[in-house]
Amino acid sequence: MANAGEVLEFTLGNEHYALDITPVREIVEMTPITVIPRAPKHITGVINLRGEIVNIVNLNTFLKLPSQPISSSQKIIVFMADAAKGNNVGVIVDHVSSVTEISSSQVDCMTEGIAGNESKYIKGIITTGTDGGEKEERGLIIWLDIQKMFKDIENT
Repeated sequence: MANAGEVLEFTLGNEHYALDITPVREIVEMTPITVIPRAPKHITGVINLRGEIVNIVNLNTFLKLPSQPISSSQKIIVFMADAAKGNNVGVIVDHVSSVTEISSSQVDCMTEGIAGNESKYIKGIITTGTDGGEKEERGLIIWLDIQKMFKDIENT
């Protein structure tokens, strides 16, 4: 069973998502976000994180998911600056579940074009809870390619 790596699991709405853990710097509690006038729609604003300005991306808007009001229970996943060409970037998620080791046998590849244009940001679909162990049945997790997303965010 080949190892595909470690992913950070999180939720947006009722859906489970994951992204590679490597570019993640930290997970912080929701903090007041300063709105930037005339910023692209998917840029919620900026936060001051211990003296550093961090751009905040709204994944719901970027992935064309139903928009959710920002709440204090949400988290911000902050990435290493080199993940976004030296920029400090964070994304808003509803809930962070866990860091999980996945094997390549758990990953199915997406077919381009089936799920619309946003499918280019999906690395694959991770199947969980099929080992028959104590793990609760969670079903499918959408594995996002955060590097591709950041490339397109920079170009908007």
